[in-house]
Amino acid sequence: MSSLPKSTRKQKGGVSFDPQQFLATVGVARTITQCPKDYKIFSQGDPAESVFYIQQGRVKLKVKSKQDKEAVIAILGAGDFLGEACLIGQTVCLATATAIAPSCILRIEKNEMLRVLHEERTFSDFFIPYVLSRNVRAQEDLVDQLFNSSEQRLARTLLLLANYGKEGTPETVVPEIN
Repeated sequence: MSSLPKSTRKQKGGVSFDPQQFLATVGVARTITQCPKDYKIFSQGDPAESVFYIQQGRVKLKVKSKQDKEAVIAILGAGDFLGEACLIGQTVCLATATAIAPSCILRIEKNEMLRVLHEERTFSDFFIPYVLSRNVRAQEDLVDQLFNSSEQRLARTLLLLANYGKEGTPETVVPEIN
């Protein structure tokens, strides 16, 4: 994830908005929780009322079907958001989020997050591309599952793992399978 931009625009009272400061500190409708390994941040079916930001650590998102089948849908790390679907009217959490390493998680109440997105362009300019890139990744994963052979899916997964945590522009790589 790229570093957050700093605003040069002054707010009322002469103080500029700093997205890094906003995501690093406790404040109005924001709390920080130190989560030990295996701590449930939220569970599937809980009310969706907040956005969470991973300051440190790693979080696993998993879903459970009515037939008790479980699937891990994402492993997220520092700099990632989760629970952002509440911003578009999602009323319940569709997944369970669990810390898989000791983690520091910022919880931002929905109304505060909406306020900041509307009033602070520097934050919106950071958050919107983040959400869109997650959406693109989900679409790529779906296409991969629907149309690629198991060998191609394995090759793609290995390439993604090789680039895990690396910043920069993604490279298009099409592996050849014999």
